[in-house]
Parts: sequence; structure tokens; C-alpha cells
Amino acid sequence: MNSNLQQLFTLTGQFLQAPIFKIGDESISILWLFKLLLSFLTVMMLSIICKRLLKNRLLPRLGASQGQREAIATLVTYGIGALGFVIVLQVNGLNIAPLVVTLGGLGIGVGFGFQEITKNLISGLTLLIEGKLQVGDYVEFDNLSGHIKEIALRSTVIRTFDGGDVVVPNSNLTSNRVLNWSYKSLTGKLHLPVKVAYNSDPILVTETLLNSAYMESTVLQEPPPRVIFKGFGESALEFELWVWIAQIDEGVLVRSSLNFIVEHNLRQVGIKIPFPQRDLWLKNIDELKQILPQLPDPQISSNGNSSNNPVNSNPQQSLAKSLRQSISIRDSLRQLPHFNVCSDIHLRELIETGYRKFFAESEVVFNENAMGTHFYLVLSGSIETVVTRLDRHVKIYKSGDILGEVAIMLNLPYTSTAQTLEDTSVFVINKHSFDRLLRLHPDLAETFTQELTKEKKIYQDIRQQLQDLGLLGMSEHSNHFADWVKSRLKGIFLSNSS
Repeated sequence: MNSNLQQLFTLTGQFLQAPIFKIGDESISILWLFKLLLSFLTVMMLSIICKRLLKNRLLPRLGASQGQREAIATLVTYGIGALGFVIVLQVNGLNIAPLVVTLGGLGIGVGFGFQEITKNLISGLTLLIEGKLQVGDYVEFDNLSGHIKEIALRSTVIRTFDGGDVVVPNSNLTSNRVLNWSYKSLTGKLHLPVKVAYNSDPILVTETLLNSAYMESTVLQEPPPRVIFKGFGESALEFELWVWIAQIDEGVLVRSSLNFIVEHNLRQVGIKIPFPQRDLWLKNIDELKQILPQLPDPQISSNGNSSNNPVNSNPQQSLAKSLRQSISIRDSLRQLPHFNVCSDIHLRELIETGYRKFFAESEVVFNENAMGTHFYLVLSGSIETVVTRLDRHVKIYKSGDILGEVAIMLNLPYTSTAQTLEDTSVFVINKHSFDRLLRLHPDLAETFTQELTKEKKIYQDIRQQLQDLGLLGMSEHSNHFADWVKSRLKGIFLSNSS
């Protein structure tokens, strides 16, 4: 039995070692091929392990991005694999010099046949190494928009908003322009075109569009929304609302929401969104009547307006006027002595720098001793200011009043705590915009100073607080407070301009 097994093993060994063919001086057998295959599998396993170690362990510690990790690990893996294969061939007795010549010639032919694939592979490595496009980025390319789902060596997969995956060859991404909204951040600007009737008030349109922008919670306040008067269209005044949002990939939804808000607010104030229209003028009416006796008199339309003198009817005119009087920021500013000398152009600049804000009843607008950052114009409701350290009520501000201007004018903390007495709407202007307004219009600084010194009670509290802070001496406290305010304003302007 043992002899039979030994004889079987001998025959099997002879069969496995029997030469099948020769490559150069090396005889190729089944055993040789098995050893070569096992060696290749070992090299492949070592390459895969090396790639995982580089991609998941070493390169992340070196601060490489995801794309860079993928590219470097892939290149190193290919290099280790190629070197391993060469070593395996050399160890197994093959002279690779003739093989290299053969493979070189074959590679030229394959390169011409697969040049597109080669181009995509090189483009894929370029994308991964540069990192300009990364997984998760929101891109727009060739009328296609979506998030990058995967970047491979040959192609990139883009997930569209419809839920489909589009496979794009990498060469298309490297040789064409791609808009990457996520390159630095996802913050982007939306352009919302709006057309209104020619009899609309541009200032009221600006107010309404800005109010609409701030009513959308996803719109950023910095940079603030802007309204651009683009020009005079064929049948409408053309405006454009610019808003910035933190997630530009949500732009379609934000644009839809803004369209709903803008349409509603324009309708509430009586501003019409026009449509293209033509006026038809008829001559020789008497002759037409003789030819067509049944033709109604075209000179009087159904609403009583003459067709020879067309009038744009506005059945909501009285309602719109009352709404304007109650919500218009411009009209509220006009009632203040501080701004009644400003033109509509200057008021529009001021309106664009601020925004509406709503406070519920008993809500704190600002706290005493907090650094002044905004001033407020009360549009509706009422606000009471209280000096908490003295437990003293200072003043109740109602529609048309302003508060907080002293703190930002003099670069000081608020002198009191402001709290609403009811649901209140205010127009808010930040310190930077207010300083810029005073620099552009120095006469406003004089007006504010004069109005400030008229309020005796508040004036005394301000002087006392300035003295407590060591910012006002006794002589200034008693005699020259208004001059001190002017000099301080001048100093603030000089420091801001520098």
C-alpha cells in the first residue's frame, strides 16, 4: 500500500514538473505555473493591504484630503504591484527583457485602441490629487446639477435632484468648465427677477422686496439682501432681488418660497405684476358704425373709461394707500425730524441697509450695559425702556419713535433695557450701516445731536452713565455735553474712515 502511494506521488510529481513549453531558457510546467499564480496572488494581497493602510491610517494622519488619499494610495498600490510582478518573474527564472520589448509594442497598439480610457484614467488621477472636486460637492455641469456621489479613476458619479445617478467620464470634467458651489462653502447668491407696473412707486417696491427677503428664514442677513433696479422694460419696471443663502443646493426651494412671499406682499400693498399688453386705437368710428350698426360704442368701455384716453384702473387703490401708510418704512422715517431732510434716494439707501424684525409681547429688544450694535425705528406696537440699576422707567416708544441711536452714535453700551409692551414691529439698522449713513450725510449727525439734547430726562441718564464710565469730566457733564457729542462723533468718523 505504501509503495503504491509512493509510486502515485512520484507519478504526480513527474506530471506537475513535466515541461509544457519553454520561454527562453526556462521550461514551463504546471507546478511552475501554480507557483507563479500563487506568487501573483500574494503580491496582489500585499498591494491591497498596503492601499488600505495608506488610505485609512497613514495619509489621514498627514492631513491628506479624501481625494488625495484615494489617488496616492492607488498610485502606490499600482507601483508596488508592478514591482512585485517583476520580482516574481525574475525569481521564477524568466528573462523579462524580451517580454518588456513585446509588451512595449503591444502597449503602443493598446494605447491607440484605448486612448479614451487612458485619458479618463489620467483625468481621474488629476481630479483626485488636486481635490478641486470632492465627494459630496454640489456642482453644475453641462445643464446637469447635483451632488458628487463617487469619484473613480475612470468616471465620476453625480446624483441629481431627481434621484438618478449620472456617470460622467473624468475627461469631460477636466476639459470643461464645472461650477462647484461647494469649493469653499455652499453659500451662494440667488437672483430673483421681479417686474412691476409702470405706475408703481420704486421705493415702495424696494421696501416690499426687502421685507419679503427677510421673511424667508433661509436668507442670510450678512451679506444683506439687495434690490437692483435693472431698467425700464417694454411693459414693466424691471427689478431684481439678490439674496444670499447658506445652502445653495436648496436654491430651487428657496426661490419658490420667495416667489410666493413676493407675490403675496406685492398684492397686499397694491403693486401689480403686469403682463404684455397693446392698446388698439380705432379711427373713422362713424364709418364703421354705418358698416356694422350693431357694433357697440368703443369710446366708452365697460368700466366707464374712454378708449381714446386709456386709464389703468386700480380698484385696490384706496386699500393700497392705507396699507402703505401703516407699513411703509419710508413714511415712518419721513415723520422723524432726523430724516425729513433726506431725499427719496437717500431714504432708499437707508432702507436697503436695514431690515424688519418682529418682537412678541414682553420680549427684550436689548439689555442695559450691552454694547450698542443696532438702533431701532418702531413701526407698530410699543417699547418701554427701564434703567434696571435705578429701577426707573425712562420712556415708552411708540410708532414713529427711534431708540438705541445714542449707543451706536457714541460707541457706548445701551443706557437702559428695552422691552416690548405688546407685539411690536421695528426697523433695525446696524452700527456699520448707520456710521456709513452719517459719514455720507454729516448734516444728519448735527440733527441727531440736537434731538438728543432735547430729551432732558434721557440726557441726564446718559451724562451720568458717561461720567460713571470715566468718559465725561465734571465740566463737560455740566456745560458742554453737546460739543462733546460732536467731537466724539468726529473721532468715530475719523477712526472708521482710517
